[in-house]
Amino acid sequence: MALAFPEIDPIIFSVGPVSVRWYGMMYLIAFACAMFLANRQAQKSQGVWTKDHVSDLLFYGMLSVILGGRVGYVLFYQFSYFIENPLYLFRIDQGGMSFHGGLIGVVLAVIWFAKTRQKALLDVGDFVAPLVPLGLLVGRIGNFINGELWGRTTDVSWGIIFPGAGPIARHPSQLYEALLEGLVLFLILQWFIKKPRPAGSVAGVFLLGYGSFRFIVEYFREPDAHLGLFAGVISMGQILSTPMIFAGIGFLIWAYRSNQKTVLN
Repeated sequence: MALAFPEIDPIIFSVGPVSVRWYGMMYLIAFACAMFLANRQAQKSQGVWTKDHVSDLLFYGMLSVILGGRVGYVLFYQFSYFIENPLYLFRIDQGGMSFHGGLIGVVLAVIWFAKTRQKALLDVGDFVAPLVPLGLLVGRIGNFINGELWGRTTDVSWGIIFPGAGPIARHPSQLYEALLEGLVLFLILQWFIKKPRPAGSVAGVFLLGYGSFRFIVEYFREPDAHLGLFAGVISMGQILSTPMIFAGIGFLIWAYRSNQKTVLN
């Protein structure tokens, strides 16, 4: 038994030659969620964070997600093709975004913001980390609607036959990621920031949580056909997530040893 892929038109509506797609809408929803959470955190910060801080941080953050996500996808997953066709980097109409590339972009934006606004780098990282999971949640739902990044073949009762993935049922790994990297990680971080925590610890929880969840889900996600599994055992997603796990552990150890408080609420 397998479930049929739901017939969801990836285009919400069109106005002349312009089409509004669900995947693009998910970016807008992610931005709205981040803005809501950031303003709520700022209100609880007793003036440490202002609305101007939030608007500037989110603007540069969204820009870095898009640029970093595209560059990361091309370099991590399509490097050989990029070498042959450098202009492919700008072919965003062909799709292709990498979370790990987007994360690198956000880290650079956080460093720049902290330097220009005279804020402690770890405090900015702790402020940003809880804003990310809901964006991941809606983004993975967008992947599911597009019928892309499907999972490995399976015989579980909730397996789905994806268009373009052959007649065999597959894990809906996009939804697994939406649940773990999105909802579960969001709830963990919201619980964690209810009390003041050592500077760097919130970012550490995010890195450890995302890296671990992504590493696990990769066992259910179909590896990129042109990359496969390295040494027959590990995917590119797992390779990129492993440093996040160790970085998260390192941040937490350092944060609790230094025991410097950061104000989040």
